[in-house]
Amino acid sequence: MPELLDDGPADASVTLLLAHGAGAGMDTRFLAEMAGLLAARNVRVLRFEFGYMASRRTSGKRRPAPKADSLTGEYRAAVTAAQTHLAAAGSTSRLAIGGKSMGGRVASMAADDLRTEGLVIGLVCLGYPFHPPGTPEATRTAHLEQLQCPTLIVQGERDPFGSRVEVQEYALAPSIRIAWIGDGDHDLGPRGSSGFTRKGNLAAAADAVAGFLLGLA
Repeated sequence: MPELLDDGPADASVTLLLAHGAGAGMDTRFLAEMAGLLAARNVRVLRFEFGYMASRRTSGKRRPAPKADSLTGEYRAAVTAAQTHLAAAGSTSRLAIGGKSMGGRVASMAADDLRTEGLVIGLVCLGYPFHPPGTPEATRTAHLEQLQCPTLIVQGERDPFGSRVEVQEYALAPSIRIAWIGDGDHDLGPRGSSGFTRKGNLAAAADAVAGFLLGLA
């Protein structure tokens, strides 16, 4: 069972299980701040790490991230761990899944099956990697065209993994809504001259996620 970081009210009606991005773990500044902001908005957040990332902490060696589609089994195991964790605490919270960048992509690959099985109610992707930076033709959207699970993608307007101009041209499923974050990069941060602030952008992201999830729950 993966280790879980738990933030938020014990009596929350909805819990969001979050995976990390490809290059950094569950305790990054971005994920820690988002967990805190969501906890303040009555969403419980559980964070976990895939095995390759967890092994870095014990071995000190940086293993590259596996292919995203090879990690869906680990994500399913994390869902089981989250359910066990909530049940042990006597929680009746509904579970949603998601993640930062690659973590959200992996969650999106598992979301429909997990929802069909009644295990999750929705999906949240924080900075979805629609394509590798600099190669917009190499899209990672085929499964998103048929996705049935209610989904929120929180995306910076100038994210190099998929900007607003690029993503608006994609044929995404009707189940997907996108919350655009003003002048945001892949971590939702704006440029100093944009008129937006990092603090404001993260708060806007948390508002969008909390509104989406509490609406589902």
